[in-house]
Amino acid sequence: MLAPKNSTELAQALGDSAAHGRTITLDGNSSKRLMAGASEPADVAISTTALDRVLEYEPHDLTISVEAGLPWRELTRLLAANRQMVPLDPPFAESATVGGVVASNSSGPRRRFYGTARDLIIGMRFATLEGKLVQSGGMVVKNVAGLDMAKLMIGSFGTLAAIAVVNFKLAPAPDAERSFLLPFRLLDEAIAARNQVLASVLQPVAIDLLNPAATPFFGGDRWLLAVRAAGNAASVRRYERELAHITSRLAVESECPERLWSDLESFTPRFLRENADGAVVRVSCTLKELEGVMAAFEVPALARAGSGVCYGYFERHKAAASWVSRAVARGFKTVIEFSPQECKHSLELWPAPGGDFEIMRRVKNLFDPSNLLNRGRLYGRI
Repeated sequence: MLAPKNSTELAQALGDSAAHGRTITLDGNSSKRLMAGASEPADVAISTTALDRVLEYEPHDLTISVEAGLPWRELTRLLAANRQMVPLDPPFAESATVGGVVASNSSGPRRRFYGTARDLIIGMRFATLEGKLVQSGGMVVKNVAGLDMAKLMIGSFGTLAAIAVVNFKLAPAPDAERSFLLPFRLLDEAIAARNQVLASVLQPVAIDLLNPAATPFFGGDRWLLAVRAAGNAASVRRYERELAHITSRLAVESECPERLWSDLESFTPRFLRENADGAVVRVSCTLKELEGVMAAFEVPALARAGSGVCYGYFERHKAAASWVSRAVARGFKTVIEFSPQECKHSLELWPAPGGDFEIMRRVKNLFDPSNLLNRGRLYGRI
């Protein structure tokens, strides 16, 4: 295992391995080893965990530059001291590194308001198999227009190059927050309320939907719509009045569990810890399609109801594979996002990659023409 201590050593390790035709496994803290595909056996293993420095932090400019191996929780604690944040809410946040969060394009409940890594990263330095360091973007929110190479690294699972440094634009922490849990007997009632919230003057930072099979984890037994309000005190107080009007109720349940959103962020890690043969399916859809997708799940399921990402939780990986097969036949854009390591080669993790997959192959060939880096990590297809 090679553990470079800086960007130059990382580039050298990649370049030396590639020059000798050695296959490479690239990893951080391996917190998401059950995610996507399994890397094929490799000649060389490179870890970025020793690249753990904060290189530049400008609180007044709302920017920070950190190395890829910095633990995500360390980053969030540092920023919280100045009431700032990178609001990605990734799963496995307790053990993930910055590079792992970015390479897997992980996000959570606040995706609806703040976006994903592609919206929050303003610069990146990455090492190529030629042994070179490439700088994309910088430390200002607006950079010169052109091809942003960093965007290719986000969600690539380390199949193109090694992320060394990431520059984020930061968001100030809100003055006040409040959460609301809205129970509904029927799915269409919950969707109607979701539609009214999104069409109203309210702009919640998160709005998640849980089906009855998932709500026992949060003390419920119906469809639950979780709404997270943030802003100044006056705007947050307005939510109770507006939500009561939208849902035609005299009062809105606002006694949420103290750890509601952290539990929603960690729903996937907890499920996988408790279900050794479990698998998690992800479906990407439009807001209009979300009702049909959620109705198709008989297992525990939750949705980022304001951004169109749904997750289904299967206790057996074969049940997940059967569901995905039927879902693809219905036109759902779905992948098996998490699955047992020993089963990955027998599963069709990404059954219908779409028309742009050929472009992805060409990009892979540009960066790694000999197919040396993290082979199979991108859902077994790249």
